[in-house]
Amino acid sequence: MYILTAQLYDEDTGDQAFARYQAYLDSVHDQMPSGALALATSVWYFNSNDHRAPHDAWLEAVHVVETPVEADAPRRTPRQVAITIRLLGAYHDGFIEFRYRDVTRYRIDLTPESDAPGTGHRDWRYDEFRLAPGGRVEHEIEWWGRGPTGTWLIEAADVEYAWQPFTARAEGSESQATGIANTDAEHGN
Repeated sequence: MYILTAQLYDEDTGDQAFARYQAYLDSVHDQMPSGALALATSVWYFNSNDHRAPHDAWLEAVHVVETPVEADAPRRTPRQVAITIRLLGAYHDGFIEFRYRDVTRYRIDLTPESDAPGTGHRDWRYDEFRLAPGGRVEHEIEWWGRGPTGTWLIEAADVEYAWQPFTARAEGSESQATGIANTDAEHGN
């Protein structure tokens, strides 16, 4: 792990942790699934001033769907799992959606700060993408309020990201898939 709470709080600043994470991403560049790599290496994704960034976003919904691998297959055939996470952006001006396909492992943990009702997951704090066996992605997400409220771990073939600003939705525009294309502008080149 590189840029989760334990690593960032173990140093005077997070700069060294981010530098190690970037070196790690460089070392697995050719094996990492393209959607995860595009997000992890983009200029905006870990920038909490960017409205598209998930830092401090609130959970709206998580959906786990299991379907047959082949659409017309009988019930006892191999099945596949997909997960969709929908967040209210940190600036409350749009939705963020993560879609994970071909999920082979996941853990969704909620450990509220207190027994008081209504505490929930609170804020998406830190997350990181790592290479999993077989060229898959492992996405670890930390939730936080006054302290830790949960940790999620999702292993999938890849992840897709979409930003849906409220202004575009009100004008009838479609959502903007962002972070999937690996463009020079996203990488600050």
